[in-house]
Amino acid sequence: MLFNTSYKNEDYVKEVNRLLGKSYPFIEKLKMQGVGSRRLVIEELSPLLKPKNMQEIDANFASVELRPKGIVIHFSNRLDRYSWIVPYRLMAIFSTQTFSVHSNGQFIKLRKDKYYRDNKKFFDKMNDLKIAFLNMNYKII
Repeated sequence: MLFNTSYKNEDYVKEVNRLLGKSYPFIEKLKMQGVGSRRLVIEELSPLLKPKNMQEIDANFASVELRPKGIVIHFSNRLDRYSWIVPYRLMAIFSTQTFSVHSNGQFIKLRKDKYYRDNKKFFDKMNDLKIAFLNMNYKII
């Protein structure tokens, strides 16, 4: 779900808390060594995520926030800020020439550059949290 979070949005707060849980407490954030990524360069957005007034001239940046049951991807366009809610159970991650996050037929592709390399440990942590949440303990028979 995509929300315009430029201003306080009660619907967004209710929906993100319902789907992904409340944000981690301060002590937990310290133990996890942070729950937010550094900025990432957006390579491509799916048509459903693209705002109507999307400006293609500048490089657009995104950041990822970890929640107990999923992630929130924040990105901006001009003066507006948007947040895309992605539950772990619906999230798929692909790492090819770009790093992409897919959910419900929508996607965001992030450029693999110096910003991506800075966030590599963060993405490993995100993947570990997803696996732990989904409890994917497969046994070989």
